Amino acid sequence: MNGLALALLILFGVLLIGAVLLQPGTKGGLGASFGGGGANSAFGAQGATPFLSKATYWLAAGFLGTTLFIEVLIIRQNRSVLEKTSDKAVITAPAPKVPVPAPLPAPAPAPAKK
Repeated sequence: MNGLALALLILFGVLLIGAVLLQPGTKGGLGASFGGGGANSAFGAQGATPFLSKATYWLAAGFLGTTLFIEVLIIRQNRSVLEKTSDKAVITAPAPKVPVPAPLPAPAPAPAKK
């Protein structure tokens, strides 16, 4: 069930991104390719604006509903996203010994000018 809910969440997310990017803006954008207001467009004289607006609302509702359903599944299993490592002891290895470089010799003093 978790896999199906996650697949639906990803599908709703990708479709929602596509619906938002296809909406016509003031500068055209990707929405201009689907009838940016022209009368001979595939979606009529108004273009795809009403269809894309409704699709965006429904996809956003589906995305929100899927995320809430996944949260309910997580709560019913008595687990938390923050408890990924709390039950297991964290084993740390000792830090590797790094050789310390020898100090550089002091520079020789410059000879005095005569």
